[in-house]
This record gives sequence, C-alpha cells and structure tokens, in this order.
Amino acid sequence: MPARPMKRLPPLPALHTFLITAQCCNFTRAAELLHITQGAVSRQISGLESHLGYSLFQRQARGLSLTAQGRELFPRIQQVFALIDEAVDQVGVKREALQLKAPTCMMRWLLPRLLQWQKERPDVPVELTTTVQHAVDFRREEFDAAVVYGARPDGSMQVHHIFDEQLTPVCSQSLLDGPTPLSELSDLEQHMLLHPTRDQRDWEQWLKAAGTTLSNISKGQHFDTLDLAMTVASQGSGVAIGDWALIGEDLSAGRLVMPFDLRVKTGQAYYFVYPNRAGSSPQLQELLEWLLVQAAQREGQ
Repeated sequence: MPARPMKRLPPLPALHTFLITAQCCNFTRAAELLHITQGAVSRQISGLESHLGYSLFQRQARGLSLTAQGRELFPRIQQVFALIDEAVDQVGVKREALQLKAPTCMMRWLLPRLLQWQKERPDVPVELTTTVQHAVDFRREEFDAAVVYGARPDGSMQVHHIFDEQLTPVCSQSLLDGPTPLSELSDLEQHMLLHPTRDQRDWEQWLKAAGTTLSNISKGQHFDTLDLAMTVASQGSGVAIGDWALIGEDLSAGRLVMPFDLRVKTGQAYYFVYPNRAGSSPQLQELLEWLLVQAAQREGQ
C-alpha cells in the first residue's frame, strides 16, 4: 500500500498572526502587537486563508469578525501555542542540584539509594558531600539538607527520623565456616575484633547487652570509618561490630554474615534534616519521602 503524501502544514508565523488578529479582530491593533505593518498582517491572513481553502474573517466596514471556520479554529490554535510556550519554559528551566551532606558512615546505605534515585528521577539531581562530621550547621554551611547521626537534633531545623543504630557483630562466611569455631559468645576470644572507631565503645555496648565480657577487646584493630572495618571483615580478617541498618546490602549479598542474632539499639539514630527555609522545595520533599520509604523497607526486614 503506497504511503500517503505528507500534508503541507500552514506556516507557523501566519498561524501566530491569525491568533493575535483573532484576539482583537482588528488589523491595525494586531500589527501594533506583532510589530509589523497592517499590510503585512493582511497579506499573512490572506495567504493563510488561501492555504486553508476557507475564509477566517469577515471584512466589515467597522472591523473584523470571525467566520464559523475561524471561530472553530481559534481555540485550537490557542491550545497549540500554549503547548509551545509550556515546552519552551520547561526545557529552559535550569535544574539546580540539591546539595546534600552526609557522614561517611552512612555511605554504605545512602550511596546505592541515591544512585537509584538518579535513575528514577534524573530531573532532580543530587550533589552529595561526605564528611567525618556527624552534625550540620545550616547557618554556616550552604546545604539544602543533611543526614546526621547521634541524638535527635534540636528544633532549629526540620527533623525526620530515618532509622535507629543497631549494633551487631559481622564477619565473612569463610571465617564462620573456618577451623576456629564461632558459635558461642566465648568463641570471640579466638578471633580478631575489628573496631569501626578509634575507641572500643561499640563492642563494649554490645557485649554488655549480651551479658558477657571479652579479654581481647583491647587487642583488636581500629579503623577511622565503618566502611574500612566492614571491608576488612568481608575479607575474613576478623569480626567487626557494625550497624545492622547500614550494612543491609552486604548482608543481602552475602559479603557479610551475622554470627549472632542479637542487635542492640544504642539510643543513637540517623536523621534527615533541613533548614526551615528549604521546607517549601517540592524536589526536596520528594527525595525525603523516597528515602523514608527505603528506610522503612529496611526496618521491615
């Protein structure tokens, strides 16, 4: 079946001239609005009528009036130009990236989710700044929002709870299946303890909740970040104490396993915060709601 020949559309400038002329029904006024001569308006309308094959205006001694075809065409041309205006405005809008700050200990949970967010919402870019600090000062730091760790922040900013810190020992499957047992709490005495901080408070807090003590707690290896401790643990070099909420990806992928079921809440938590001035940003609210859904899914596991 032969293809139908493409229909030649009316010229866009002539349609725009028709739109303006139809709004005022006066060649002189239309010429003023379009910044062209009255004769140019008349010629464009006549050319458009010739192209369409019907009249758009009735010429009268006191002005113009739309014909039946003109009245039918007018609202449709209005809609076309409104769509063009909307398209130009939307494309011309500069997408400002949301500036987000977060502590490095949060990266194992946050970074994969921000990458997923950018796939789903490329129109709302996020620029992430990592820091060893656990707090934020919006009076001095130019961030739209931040993830903070610790006690619940004060009321000087908008605060949304993400999840609580829950400590639990983790190690590699190869270490768990190795020649040195790790089925009883006392078996931890035979393994290198890995600390995600320069002190040993995380292990101490978990062991206290478990009702035991270890003689080798001060002989373990210390790291500056949770990420380093988890990486070394995944390589089978020892048993680390980690935050269950943050290492969910490692547990799901089998890079880490939990030798004991006990998870201890420390009273500390992670919060999504932003200054009051940023509360009206719909993009920020969308990101917040999306992250809270992600956090709720982890808590439900």
